[in-house]
Amino acid sequence: MNATGASGSAAVADTRFIYGFHAVNARLRQSAGSVEEIYFAAGRRDARAHDLLKLAQAHGVRVIATDPARLDGMAGGGGRHQGIVARVGAGPRHVTLDDVLDTLDEPALLLVLDGVQDPHNLGACLRVADAAGAHAVVAPKDRAVGLNATAVKVACGAADSVPYITVTNLARALRQMQERGLWTVGADAGAEEDIYNTDLTSPLALVLGAEGDGLRRLTRETCDALTRIPMRGSVESLNVSVASGLCLFEARRQRSAAGVSRQGT
Repeated sequence: MNATGASGSAAVADTRFIYGFHAVNARLRQSAGSVEEIYFAAGRRDARAHDLLKLAQAHGVRVIATDPARLDGMAGGGGRHQGIVARVGAGPRHVTLDDVLDTLDEPALLLVLDGVQDPHNLGACLRVADAAGAHAVVAPKDRAVGLNATAVKVACGAADSVPYITVTNLARALRQMQERGLWTVGADAGAEEDIYNTDLTSPLALVLGAEGDGLRRLTRETCDALTRIPMRGSVESLNVSVASGLCLFEARRQRSAAGVSRQGT
């Protein structure tokens, strides 16, 4: 899973490569039949690699030991593959919230988007989620743009590295997260507490709304807490992808300062 905070994909003909423990693990659990081969760094002998490869073999997926340079090439050169790359069919995948939460070995960090309509903003949000090591992006099926071709292009590979989960009812999904032990924190300009004074070290879902409209009323009321980004200048709000990045990286900063464990490489 996102050991350095990210995993990803690189396209090849009618198949593509996905990389990083979280992306490969989630694909195996949800759609093992689409995984054609898994390549792993020959030197990896740790428990995470052992468990993932055992799962692959249980599903009859071929595993191939190779050198890190070859993995670098599969992951597009700059991909942080963590020593794990899978070649998968290029068709769409479906991942659920439980699929993601059941594979985590660090406190959850989810980005929830309420009503983002612009595909460029969605793609940019996926990129910052990847960069910050978010484990998934969650959005409603209705009144949201969806993962179309423009969003995928803007995401620059993050559409495969970060699971994108669509839900029928966002408030119900937030309650499901709460039942799984996540603290749901909504970003709202009217909140009393700012992001720098909000504890973001526990398993967390950060909830952001679209520019202008912000969070819908029911979404706001369902969140466990609200926080705001302090604005020092004349503008009243930030682009949702900028706000997402700020909140996600603040969560990572707090976790690092508190010694909250992240996944190892």
